[in-house]
Amino acid sequence: MEEKEKPRLSRLTAILTQLQSKRIITARQLAEKHAVSLRTIYRDIRTLEKSGIPIVTEEGKGYSIMEGYHLPPVIFSEDEANALITLEQLAIKNKDQSLVDNITSSLEKIKTILRYSQKGNADLLADRIYFSGNNSEEKTSNNLMQIQSAITQYKIVSIHYITPEKKQSTRSIEPFAIYSIRGNFLLIAFCRLRNDFRHFRIDSIEKIRTEKQYFTPHKMTIKEYFEKYIKNQ
Repeated sequence: MEEKEKPRLSRLTAILTQLQSKRIITARQLAEKHAVSLRTIYRDIRTLEKSGIPIVTEEGKGYSIMEGYHLPPVIFSEDEANALITLEQLAIKNKDQSLVDNITSSLEKIKTILRYSQKGNADLLADRIYFSGNNSEEKTSNNLMQIQSAITQYKIVSIHYITPEKKQSTRSIEPFAIYSIRGNFLLIAFCRLRNDFRHFRIDSIEKIRTEKQYFTPHKMTIKEYFEKYIKNQ
């Protein structure tokens, strides 16, 4: 009996973590993640509900935890804590100041819930990790966080942009996705001037303003975008 309960306890803990980390998650996603049947996931959800976790079921969509409900702090393993420190050191080398500031601030909050021994190890590891690249520590942009927010809120953005030909251009765009190449962030957006998707180097955006106006979400994944716009070029 004890051997059978251990995997389930581990799965319940993992499901709870996934419910905390996502706005909504489906039973099928959970079943595939844990290699169990849908019936098992339904039973697990009922078990969590009986334990007092306020799980909200949205018909046809999935599960979420009631907004405003706070669970006890997550306990990190030593390997997980080390991964966070590595992420922080990688972020410091990034060229976008807004990303560096927000990751550093977020990780400082996460470090407050590490066990005392982990905090000492985290400080030691931070002094023993070095990543090359951007050695001048120069920050060439400060707009990444604002652009990310516009992507998730479907808000139109106005930008003053320096083109590859070094000409100034003003564009009204619908931010779609971000990707990184050779240390630089590129924004994929629907350009209302060109009436098509375009790429914009974020460090070439001189001014940016998020408008109050919303745009209709583009029914396309980033994978589909690359297949449609990049593959045949």
